[in-house]
Amino acid sequence: MQHQHEPDILRNLRTELVDWRPWLDRAIVLAAAAAAGLLVVGFTLLTDQALRLFEKLWHAAPWALFVTGPLCVAAIVWATRKWFPGAAGSGIPQVMAALDTATPPPQYGLFVSLKLSLVKVLLSSAGLLAGLSIGREGPSVQVAAGVMLAARRWLSTRTVINAHGLLVAGGAAGIAAAFNTPLGGVLFAIEELSRNLNQRSSGLLIAAIVLAGLMAVSVFGNFTYFGIIHVPPLDWDVLAPGLLVTLLGGLLGGLFARLLIASTAGTADRFSAWRRQYPIRFAAGCALAVAAIGAATGGATFGSGYEHTRALLEGGEGTQHQPVIFVVLKFAATWLSAWAGVPGGIFAPSLSIGAGVGHDVASLMQQPALAPALIAMGMAAFLAAVTQAPITAFIIVMEMVDGHAMVLSLMAASMTASLVSRQISRPLYEALAELQLKRLEVVNAPEPAAPAAESSKNA
Repeated sequence: MQHQHEPDILRNLRTELVDWRPWLDRAIVLAAAAAAGLLVVGFTLLTDQALRLFEKLWHAAPWALFVTGPLCVAAIVWATRKWFPGAAGSGIPQVMAALDTATPPPQYGLFVSLKLSLVKVLLSSAGLLAGLSIGREGPSVQVAAGVMLAARRWLSTRTVINAHGLLVAGGAAGIAAAFNTPLGGVLFAIEELSRNLNQRSSGLLIAAIVLAGLMAVSVFGNFTYFGIIHVPPLDWDVLAPGLLVTLLGGLLGGLFARLLIASTAGTADRFSAWRRQYPIRFAAGCALAVAAIGAATGGATFGSGYEHTRALLEGGEGTQHQPVIFVVLKFAATWLSAWAGVPGGIFAPSLSIGAGVGHDVASLMQQPALAPALIAMGMAAFLAAVTQAPITAFIIVMEMVDGHAMVLSLMAASMTASLVSRQISRPLYEALAELQLKRLEVVNAPEPAAPAAESSKNA
């Protein structure tokens, strides 16, 4: 049996102080994390401004949305397909594709880069200006990962911090800064992005995640994303409605994930053929349908759904919430927005749909006192079902609503809904990451050989 010697404190301290380069590497990583957090803060401010401008247009001239929306979305998709194909969609699948062992380091730029981060901020904000049902939280993962990866060029050759660690830390930092949920960011890194963080660098990378989150706190204050919910003492009365919310969230979330995978991959149906042949026109058609849905709901389905969800948690006053109808139409608007191919995420819209499910069940079972708890459970259940990352889902919701008193309820709802979803659909982001990896095959495909006749002529 080998004896393990105790660490030599003085020797280790001397080594740390003499070798200055590791300290510079750590400073570079932390500076990049701060920059990533600030860029996500800027992203938040820009999307808030875009939503305010949209609201002004909606109230001043509702008919104009049927013109400006399709035109704006057509321009976004045209620019994305022509110059920035790596910016399309959520952004989480791109980070997962970059982390895949099939992606060589020189081709990380196909999926994650500083240029894509800046473009993602602008195009996602433009999508919200057009009234699409998208969020900024998923894109924040790609945005922050791009900033962190850019720091790689400044690190020393013998650093233990590799590109994989920077991508994981950047993606998690994006979640932490976007939702102000540092613990959720760490769990997202472990559960969704990576299961093998380098032990020697994990402490530094977790510090980077927290620092990025602190950038948001320094600007917006130590806030909870959806405020603080007031939940009465939970007893057996919540079991039946809570189980119904969980099962509905799992079924709807699994269906949403399956639908999104199928529509993104393309099938043999007429609409997929139209999307392949005329992507710009198809995107404009999706935007027109989203505008019609928004008009039919009095504007409730436009945007990320943040204001609507917060209003439900605070008692439902001042909302355009129509039981059942809102959930169905928000589901459709979010799917159509994603199908259009614009840069934009589904985190916030998913939370809005889940909140609608919880609110509807509370109304159906005439349990208004339990509404805040059921809404939070619906948010966790639907998000867990869509992402099939239940631990991340319940931690994020718990931090967003300061729902520490509901830890066990949120955990049970997330785990059960994720299990139900797995019977319906593959994991969403994993499937979309596989579609992203197909771009590698196109880029690495050999040049077609010249025709024999043309070759002999040239000779």
